[in-house]
Amino acid sequence: MKTSTERIVTTHVGSLPRPDSLIALLRKKDRGDPYDQLAFDQCVSAAVDDVVARQVAAKIDLVSDGEMSKISYATYLKDRLNGFNGTARENRAAGDLLDFINYARRLVEQGGTERTLQGPACDGPLSVRDDAVLEKDLANFSAAVTEHQPMEGFLTAPSPGVVTVFLQNQYYPDHNAYLEALAEILKSEYEAIVASGAVLQVDCPDLAMGRHIVHRKKSVAEFRKTAARHIEVLNAATADIPPESMRLHLCWGNYSGPHHHDIALSDILDLVYTARPQAISVEGANPRHAHEWIVFDRHPLPDEKIIIPGVIDSTSNFIEHPELVAQRICTYASKVGRERVIAGADCGFATFAERPAVDPDIAWAKLGALVEGAAMASERLW
Repeated sequence: MKTSTERIVTTHVGSLPRPDSLIALLRKKDRGDPYDQLAFDQCVSAAVDDVVARQVAAKIDLVSDGEMSKISYATYLKDRLNGFNGTARENRAAGDLLDFINYARRLVEQGGTERTLQGPACDGPLSVRDDAVLEKDLANFSAAVTEHQPMEGFLTAPSPGVVTVFLQNQYYPDHNAYLEALAEILKSEYEAIVASGAVLQVDCPDLAMGRHIVHRKKSVAEFRKTAARHIEVLNAATADIPPESMRLHLCWGNYSGPHHHDIALSDILDLVYTARPQAISVEGANPRHAHEWIVFDRHPLPDEKIIIPGVIDSTSNFIEHPELVAQRICTYASKVGRERVIAGADCGFATFAERPAVDPDIAWAKLGALVEGAAMASERLW
């Protein structure tokens, strides 16, 4: 994994706005409607090439495929695995939204939380339906990286724990059995990503967001036990991958809500440190979590870890001033050291492909502010 050795390098969390033509095909695929597979493959391939080229042109250092082939970062698994033919029965509304039910209804109408509240469920034994789908993703990204030569490429995959949040279990005897079955399946995907030459980003919102959605009735101590088990399973699934080839993304849900039930970073960070990935991506720009750089006084960053703080928000259409971005970067650098900070975003800019919270053109402008702010911070830190 490339790090900030001579200047602050930049990245983001993975998902980027998809072109309208691809969104239409993703929608058909997600709903089980007929679609042209060849046209879909060609559209995805072109979109990956374009999004990598655009990131390089924007001077983003560590780039992704934008999750072009996926309707969402976790629920895409239902199209790649056998065993997801059920329909979710349990209402998993976020605890913060239940306190403001009128706003929650409006958010659902806008598409902001619908995939958390409804969707497919696991109703049979899990198995890989078709290895070719992952192979296409790897080939598309590899070709785009070869063509456009970014500093480094990364690809995302969900943690076993976050899949349990979005794709409910109706088959396995308990949560732990479901978790382990997912880990066994995902292990191959994790290893294939790294073998392709990309850095693996494991998306782990279950370690934070999971508290106020699935586990909202648990105490902090009880949730910590759940999070520790999720990390233990993830570590087993990534046991054959070097830590420096992995980054972990932690978040509290990429939606514009009150977030007043979010678990504090200080309540979970010591557990997150036990996860094997070298880099930890955290929210650091939105109003609920922008103050949490102070947690590194209480929980110093281990010597072998680096952080990727969000210095631009992923739910607001405000374009951050580059000076603010630079200030945020320098604040984190003052706590952990300049070489152990990579400038990132709070979360993805198209977590759900169909209705991104941030206008696509504004999302790219925000990434421009990220790059400009990182350059300003680099001048100060070096």
